[in-house]
Amino acid sequence: MTLQINNNATAFNVFKSLNRSVTYMKESMSRLSNGTLDVEDDASAVGISERMRSQIRSTAMSRGNLDLSISMMQTADAWLQKTSDMLGRLHELAVEANDGTKSPGDVLTIQTEFTALQNEITRITSNATSAGKFNGLYLFRGGNGQDIGSGQVGSGTITVQIGPGYQQTIQLTLPDLQISNTSSIGTVSTYTYSTNGTVTGSNHNAVEWASMIDNSKLSIRSTEVIGKLQKAISFVANSRSQLGAEQVRLHQTRSGLLSSEDNLRTAESKIRDIDIARESTELSRMQVLSEIGNTMLSQANQLPNMAIELLG
Repeated sequence: MTLQINNNATAFNVFKSLNRSVTYMKESMSRLSNGTLDVEDDASAVGISERMRSQIRSTAMSRGNLDLSISMMQTADAWLQKTSDMLGRLHELAVEANDGTKSPGDVLTIQTEFTALQNEITRITSNATSAGKFNGLYLFRGGNGQDIGSGQVGSGTITVQIGPGYQQTIQLTLPDLQISNTSSIGTVSTYTYSTNGTVTGSNHNAVEWASMIDNSKLSIRSTEVIGKLQKAISFVANSRSQLGAEQVRLHQTRSGLLSSEDNLRTAESKIRDIDIARESTELSRMQVLSEIGNTMLSQANQLPNMAIELLG
């Protein structure tokens, strides 16, 4: 056996092994402390997981958008329910007033409630002071619900980002129930008959939504008031059906996003998260090797002393 003094190769070799064990032990402790891999552990895996994490966060944000949209639709539906109730009451009052046994005073009393309900529907749906709003958006003035100034609402529809990718959007349509909406909501048809029941004539009058809630255009004694109110009730019911269908779509989309996010999180966890049991075992192994290496280094450092004994 060659004894060397200036260079203790055995001690350096033990030191190299000890240094490696201590380094691995520190890395293992670092992984255990944060529960995930570092970029030095697996650069490609970390790169993949970072892209997944971005998609997970964006998917969660999309769910937040959907939750807000669903709440908006539910708010609009609640107001539409009240509007439908009031239109139903207007129809009842029209039927009640269309009775020859009612005195002029009775009709005037009925008209008072009739006008009050028209005004309330107008207050909910129309003008810059409209009560039907959600987070600053007008729910019943059509367009995108955005106030663009001068009492005007932006055109188009409401665009909602419902996914993490580009152009993953849907368009939500808000009903226009303003007193200024002169669109036709249906037609009231009147027929005349001969004595044997044959149709001898007909008259078809278009019904505008504006005329239903404008008390200067519709009263308890207006021509065809009962038929017109039936068209208004159907119009609001159809608006509710449209909002309901969009709510169903939003709920289905939200459910899909939740499943997608769950799967992404599972995949990202498999790539990035460490196996605690395995890593704990590895840490214990490195701790034992470090202790052994430290002991062996102490022994290796004693080898040059044997040269002194030879000189003895």
